[in-house]
Amino acid sequence: MTGDDFLPSTPELLAGNAAYARDFDGAGMPAAPARRLAVVACMDARLDVLRILGLRAGEAHIIRDAGGVATDDVIRSLCLSQRALGTREVVLVHHTDCGLQLIDEDRFLAELEAETGSRPSWPLETFADPYEDVAESIRRLRSSPFLPHKDHIWGFVYDVDDGKLHEAGTPAS
Repeated sequence: MTGDDFLPSTPELLAGNAAYARDFDGAGMPAAPARRLAVVACMDARLDVLRILGLRAGEAHIIRDAGGVATDDVIRSLCLSQRALGTREVVLVHHTDCGLQLIDEDRFLAELEAETGSRPSWPLETFADPYEDVAESIRRLRSSPFLPHKDHIWGFVYDVDDGKLHEAGTPAS
């Protein structure tokens, strides 16, 4: 897609919201998730996290970033989720065919620095194997002093070709 063929989606989004608001039935829903569950997933547009996990609005916090990686910002969100809103379980959802698997991190950051004059303070967190990256994210979460609830952390890789979840990493006992 080039800049010439881009059409903003915002007018369609506002029309979609108007239709949603006409039938809205979520008034009074508590901010704390009913299942006491937080899900960390990739931002990939192919992942409909609620449908993949059979969840409904209000049942879980959904935290998304590039790769579904347990970054400092994800840990910040989970810290608030657990300490302020009562979640006790974390599910990580990475996926096959992730864009982060295709990027050379050093080259990307060097190009960004050449273009902008600044190198970002954050890493991209690229990875080769989503299963290994889930295990690494689980390790990061379990070692964080800011998360009080680490007994129920689960990791999965979603297959974008068949829609199935495959367990990854090692769940806590």
